[in-house]
Amino acid sequence: MLLILEQYYYQLFLSYFCVMFGKKTELTQDDFYLNEQGYRVFTKKYHTKRGYCCKSGCKHCPYGYNKNTDTFN
Repeated sequence: MLLILEQYYYQLFLSYFCVMFGKKTELTQDDFYLNEQGYRVFTKKYHTKRGYCCKSGCKHCPYGYNKNTDTFN
């Protein structure tokens, strides 16, 4: 049940995020993978296709953002 709620809120967050920034990026098989906990992890390809940094400290951020220092490398 918890995983279903997490997925629901995750999709809700993504929908809000896309509306907030006025664009929607369609997902393909190469855009993400599921980690051991079942969460989506976006790939460098997806982040590049999206076109901007969300400053969430994503694992595969191609923009070089460091969440700990709030800077770009």
